[in-house]
Amino acid sequence: MSLFRKYFLALFAAVVIPLLVAGVGEAWFGYRDQRASLNDLLDAEARAAAAKIQDFMEGIRDQLGWAVLLPWSENADDKRRLDALLVLRQVPPIQSLSLVDASGRERLFVSRIGLNRFESGADRSGNPAVTEARSHRVWYGPVAFQGGSEPFMTMAVAGNRAAAGVAIAEVNLKFIWDVILAIRVGRTGEAFVLDRPGRLIAHPDISLVLRADETATRPLRELRAAILARPGQAIAGQDVTGNTVLAAMAPIGNVGWSVIVKQPLVEAFGPIYAALWRTAALLVAGAILAAALAYWLTHRMTGPIHLLEDGASRIGAGQFDHRINLATGDELERLATRFNEMAGELALSQERSERISRLRRFLAPQVAELIDRTGGDHMLDGRRVEVAVLFCDLRGFTAFSARAEPEAVMGVLGEYYDVLERVVTAHEGTLTNFSGDGAMVLFNAPVPCADPALQALEMAHDMQIDVQKLLAARRAFDHRLGFGVGLAMGLATVGRIGSGGRLDYTAVGNVVNLAARLCSIAGDFEILMDRVAARAVGSRLPLIELDARILKGFDKPIAIFAAVIGDRK
Repeated sequence: MSLFRKYFLALFAAVVIPLLVAGVGEAWFGYRDQRASLNDLLDAEARAAAAKIQDFMEGIRDQLGWAVLLPWSENADDKRRLDALLVLRQVPPIQSLSLVDASGRERLFVSRIGLNRFESGADRSGNPAVTEARSHRVWYGPVAFQGGSEPFMTMAVAGNRAAAGVAIAEVNLKFIWDVILAIRVGRTGEAFVLDRPGRLIAHPDISLVLRADETATRPLRELRAAILARPGQAIAGQDVTGNTVLAAMAPIGNVGWSVIVKQPLVEAFGPIYAALWRTAALLVAGAILAAALAYWLTHRMTGPIHLLEDGASRIGAGQFDHRINLATGDELERLATRFNEMAGELALSQERSERISRLRRFLAPQVAELIDRTGGDHMLDGRRVEVAVLFCDLRGFTAFSARAEPEAVMGVLGEYYDVLERVVTAHEGTLTNFSGDGAMVLFNAPVPCADPALQALEMAHDMQIDVQKLLAARRAFDHRLGFGVGLAMGLATVGRIGSGGRLDYTAVGNVVNLAARLCSIAGDFEILMDRVAARAVGSRLPLIELDARILKGFDKPIAIFAAVIGDRK
């Protein structure tokens, strides 16, 4: 642990910890008190809201009760009709009213939106509203959304005497919005009502009710479920806007609904948050004081240490030319000297590693090591030299890649490249690049070799043997793949070419084009070469002279020789 941290932590503990203990204690006890107060407040508001909605429903029930005070007579009753119209006028939530006599026949139907019916005589005796009202005096039906938007409920009230019949009303629950809108908790708290299945039937935002979108109101059902799981407590949850709220619930017993009162958590715990901000301000002030004292006490002592730390960071980040200048005459100065020596050694090591990495992109590892040891990076500069150029590629690979799965294509290429790279490395060739299923290899550049043509032909022979072994397994699965090689020898311009971000070692010249053309006409298991390469090989390896051919890009017929491939003794 640094000296600065030691002093800082000691002073921090002396100043900040008492403040922290006091702040945490105040926050904890304040939270408990506020939580209990909010629980009582929201519970009282929920019960009050439930009572208001119950009064709303009972008011409609009482008005319906007036319509079934007297028994029915056999003749049409104009007074009943006037009483029914008066009920519609006095109770706006009732959209339609139907009066049924003791036998269950409909005697009167009045509506705000439909046609009125008098003495229709329709049999309503089997209607659940009639049977349930006769059994329980009052019946509240389930909530239904007419037209997929406005919530309605059927309410039925039976007379005190069976002869008085039953009054059945379709009640528009949209009018509960006036009751809900008047309920406020704090500045932004509000209430909403869910029916027994959990559908929203009243909310300050009436558009939520009229849309009847159960997906949008799912958070409200989840909030009710959380409250039911912990009855008697205010529960934190999410509302339809995604805000965290504190909510309490009270049942509306006569209809089986639930009224939930909620208040945003930010507003509910506003006093607690204010206390926390005060405590945080004191903590920050104490921390600043402790930091100032620690800095004043340790500045002179920690200055050299910071200088060493900065130097170590720079060297660790790769700035090996950075040097730590420290003249204290003690162990810290000796440590700085060791850091400087280490930076110099790392710079040399990095330079050598980067140089070998660049060389290994196109040279065999042993050749790259040789160039690095001799310091012969100039060997990669552009020059004109006689080289043996070898091109090779797969036969039938285009058709194979068109019909095979991508995994199979990439698997063949991976194994094929491994074989080529292994053979090229063994023969100390310069692999300039892979291109699709082909490759280009140079001999006598950048590192001179005594017999480039023979060395290239021996490598081509080993390539054929090893690649054919690889392809033999593929032919068993009807993959008609082959391997051909073209070899030419002559003068070419060789050297590094590319941009500052990427350099490649390659050859340019007529001999490169000739080797590529020979490769393109070589059949499976063939190694074709030009006359210059054949003369350089001589009789050391068996060759067969083929008919001269005119190749693309060349005006005169080219003499072509084929190597005899077999096990060498």
